[in-house]
Amino acid sequence: MRKTVFVILLVFVIWPLTVSNIQAAQSFKDVGSTHRALVSINYLAEGGIVSGNGNGHFLPDKTVTRAEAATMIGRAVGLDGTKRNTRFHDVGSQSFASGYIQSAVDAKIISGYVDGSFKPNNPVTRGEMALLISRAFHYNATNTASAAEALMKRGIAQGITQTDFGYTYNIKRADFAVFLARSINYKLRISPQVSFNIETEVTASSLNVRTGPSTAYGAVGSIPKGTKVQGSYIVGEWMYIRSSKLEGFVNSSYLSGTDTPKPGENNGQSVASQMIVIDPGHGGHDPGASGFGLKEKDVVLDTSLKVKALLDKTPFKLTMTRETDVYPTLAKRVEIAKAAKGNIFVSIHANKFNGAANGTETYYYSAATNPYVADSKLLATKIQNRLLAAWNLRNRDVKKGNFHVIRENNMPAVLVEMGFIDNEKDVEKLKSPEWRQKAAEAIFYGILDFYKEKGFNVTSYYSIK
Repeated sequence: MRKTVFVILLVFVIWPLTVSNIQAAQSFKDVGSTHRALVSINYLAEGGIVSGNGNGHFLPDKTVTRAEAATMIGRAVGLDGTKRNTRFHDVGSQSFASGYIQSAVDAKIISGYVDGSFKPNNPVTRGEMALLISRAFHYNATNTASAAEALMKRGIAQGITQTDFGYTYNIKRADFAVFLARSINYKLRISPQVSFNIETEVTASSLNVRTGPSTAYGAVGSIPKGTKVQGSYIVGEWMYIRSSKLEGFVNSSYLSGTDTPKPGENNGQSVASQMIVIDPGHGGHDPGASGFGLKEKDVVLDTSLKVKALLDKTPFKLTMTRETDVYPTLAKRVEIAKAAKGNIFVSIHANKFNGAANGTETYYYSAATNPYVADSKLLATKIQNRLLAAWNLRNRDVKKGNFHVIRENNMPAVLVEMGFIDNEKDVEKLKSPEWRQKAAEAIFYGILDFYKEKGFNVTSYYSIK
């Protein structure tokens, strides 16, 4: 029996972690009951992530320094904060932030300057804040612009105006607390929705579910061994999960198949060594199938480029057989894949028959002399399952096929037929940019599912959208 992995969008709350629950946790003399950052500050204070100045004040309007930013983020993701010597001549071993600074540098969350200094008292700008959070929480941004986009897309941050993120503005402690708390707990975000794409199982005899990513946060209940749960995202060594009865953070060490990635790392050289080849079918003078005013070559190119955008946010290497409206021959597509030393090959297509046929199917090549049959079938199955969950079309199954691009390749290879372009029901999905994005995400998750089953650590990439 085929097991379908559903992408579950959270539209209701199982355990009521509400604003009022968090608001009652802590109080500072200078953070009143109507302060815009009250809930976020109290939430972080409950977990020991932020603290006051020793006399009950939080100083919400004070500018965040680099030392403070490293400390708060370090505490949030569970870095080692033990005071120690650092590589910087201006950060002594007895500095309150020395341990977190060195740990954050080692994790590639923050860096020093070419003169060997860290400048711990320098202010942090909003752009720098976005980049630090992106690195710590695996949002895979490469610069301040993409980091800001990642935070705004997730409902973590907003611009100072509709057209200006305010990259160069110094950030206050209150605002930093808001953005950090939203990164940790999605229920505090502007649009509190996340996807639960990680299928896992409890391995401890009884696993506590907490309101935050440390034992400092209260437990809302426990889950017994063997319970299947769905995970959404990782904060340090903790995963946000949901079961049939509970929702919250659990220590990922007690979940099956979820080796926790270190913040800022690429989650293993083995992942970075993998070359994925994406092949948008047809192109140029070959339109492929057509129906209802659509051409297959356009549909599959758009979907493939959306897959590329997702893969570009991971350490995987990627080769496309085409990125524009050109036609590489079937032999050329295989040649491109082989020259790139691809590890897997995914060809993306749309189907056509008589207007009545409909559904999704995925092909792999099977022959006694082919050493990649098992892996090709596994990859096809993972992608097929994800597409069925995303599009909910008729399941036409995983099938053996004799197509040139999968037959002649020297790597695990599949050919995906997303739907029938001449079918009235299927074409509603194929013609929609939003549904093509869902298909791209399904193919991406299917690829992750394949690598996860092969023993690769890809857990953090399921949060990518």
